[in-house]
Amino acid sequence: MARKFFVGGNWKCNGTVEEVKKIVTTLSEAEVPSEDVVEVVISPPFLFLPLVKTLLRPDFSVAAQNCWVRKGGAFTGEVSAEMLVNLGIPWVILGHSERRLLLNESNDFVGDKVAYALSQGLKVIACVGETLEQRESGATMAVVAAQTKAIAERIPHWSNIVLAYEPVWAIGTGKVATPAQAQEVHSELRKWLHVNVDAAVAASTRIIYGGSVNGANCKELAAQPDVDGFLVGGASLKPEFIDIIKSATVKTSA
Repeated sequence: MARKFFVGGNWKCNGTVEEVKKIVTTLSEAEVPSEDVVEVVISPPFLFLPLVKTLLRPDFSVAAQNCWVRKGGAFTGEVSAEMLVNLGIPWVILGHSERRLLLNESNDFVGDKVAYALSQGLKVIACVGETLEQRESGATMAVVAAQTKAIAERIPHWSNIVLAYEPVWAIGTGKVATPAQAQEVHSELRKWLHVNVDAAVAASTRIIYGGSVNGANCKELAAQPDVDGFLVGGASLKPEFIDIIKSATVKTSA
């Protein structure tokens, strides 16, 4: 079955009210492929979620950048899955490498987060990826397989998950995995799902690439058979994000 192209814009810890309004206006005025061709999800910081949700064009969705691992309560500074559901936020990004590395989120912790978010009705962009040291030592697949396994063994189904492969060495560095490097890992991840989950999940789960994606490199990356879209960082704050969304047409014309 054809996998619908997916483009996520992760704004990370950026933005003011004025900047947010400007970015959303740019997105709303843009001509992009239809919802049949590409699914677009914008992920602003928590504070701007209601504003973006109100102003954003109806064919785009919004995502939170994180949520707590269980029901809310005495967890100062955290935001629960239930709160996101209450606000009508359909998506959440979990396991981003910045949280794994800076906040020491373990594979098991991320797996628990994904399982809880799914149980509350959220859809999840689950991130996996290796560091430069791990790649250079030949451990890439062992690392991303372990990260994926921690999710797979905790969830009942994959219908509401998008898997994002983000090589840590390519995030915000300007370095990009070559199309061949991205395709290799995406293909191996799909094989892992085939062997360890089932063939249907492997065939239907969207595996998107993140790591210094921009308007100049998106088409060549999009042309890879196992690259089903992108999770875009810095470029999602710029007009070139429109070009990245438009790269979805590479799949339809292939």
